[in-house]
Amino acid sequence: MRTRSGRILAAAAASVCLVVGLAACSSDDDSSSSDTAAESGTQASGAPVKIGLFDPTAGPVTNPGVGVGADAAVDYINNSLGGLNGQPIDLVKCAVDGTSPESTIGCANQFVQGGVVATVDGYNTTSSAALPILESAGIPMIGQIPFDSVTGSRPDNRVYFAAPQASFLIGALQSFQSQGKKSVTLVVADLPATHQTIDMILGPVGQQMGVDVKGLYYPPANPNFTAVATAIQNTNPDVGGLMAAPDEATCTKLSQSLDSVGYQGTQFMAACTDFIEVLGAKAEGAQMYSPIWMYQAKDAAPQLAQEQLELAEGYITDAGDTADFYTYSTFATFANIANGLNTAKSELTGPAILATLKGLTDFQSFLGPVVSCNKPTSPNCTTQMLMYEVGSDQTIKPLGDGYITPNPQIMAMIPGAT
Repeated sequence: MRTRSGRILAAAAASVCLVVGLAACSSDDDSSSSDTAAESGTQASGAPVKIGLFDPTAGPVTNPGVGVGADAAVDYINNSLGGLNGQPIDLVKCAVDGTSPESTIGCANQFVQGGVVATVDGYNTTSSAALPILESAGIPMIGQIPFDSVTGSRPDNRVYFAAPQASFLIGALQSFQSQGKKSVTLVVADLPATHQTIDMILGPVGQQMGVDVKGLYYPPANPNFTAVATAIQNTNPDVGGLMAAPDEATCTKLSQSLDSVGYQGTQFMAACTDFIEVLGAKAEGAQMYSPIWMYQAKDAAPQLAQEQLELAEGYITDAGDTADFYTYSTFATFANIANGLNTAKSELTGPAILATLKGLTDFQSFLGPVVSCNKPTSPNCTTQMLMYEVGSDQTIKPLGDGYITPNPQIMAMIPGAT
């Protein structure tokens, strides 16, 4: 574990780059760098700013990585980055059940009554249930990926730093097609939002690309993964696995089950990585997608992403035992909020926060690509995504040259995708 003093020094050095982006790091203008450095490695003071988190820790499927990533990021922002314009974040968590719209509504009401100025979507598949309540109160919703396709279909009162759901499906299918894979079977939890994704996106897009794509459902509570793996095996696809994963355990159990039923095709495990350690050498050749550079791909990442991964790792190690995709991506969400607001010196009210974040252009996102959040038809700041493959040494590397841009013509057919 890195010491706290070591983390602070690392954060102070890296914050110069992270707050203002790559351009400042390569600039010869000492004044801009020193101004930023003066704010780095400092503790926030003043009145706390309440930020709400829809924390997926209730219901049949829980995801502890979101809360760990949020705690780690708030520690970094408050104790090294100087807070939001000098004010510390007061993180207000509400345990949400991603299978229950009523749970989401309850959290939204709690946030309004508690005086939060913005909320963070912790990969909630029923996030759209909160939107009318939050919008009427002038409280924006911010996240990485809208797991609720209704939330992702319009830009009103929300901003997501990473790509929409459609990008990952279309980008993955493009990658499979380029690898010569002609049939794909993906499973997903049986929820209203996932039905929309399969019915509206998966099959029709596969047809346009000449890839035979099948979508299968499993019950979100107590799924029989042997039965799910057998259903995949029975379709005999070139690629089989998860369209989206609610947590790392789901990926690991399905991957083990695919191995046990003798599946010989390419395993596709959404954005998970824990299964790699569990399967060991058997994980070689498996693939996954991500909006960010994952820690397991650090050696293949660009220099800035390597520095950001090192910075995040120190805080995440102190915050808890979970360090998965959801941990790092939630850390990235909060870092993007802080860097975006601090760069613009935005007023810390809900409408001002929303306007500032939506106004970000050519913004170097944390662990992600350069993004622009000013799209009039989409809440997402980019459409780019990464595809990874597991190597023989159990590390992962991106397929292709790095970020994939999904076909714009196909993306334009999906509401909110562009």
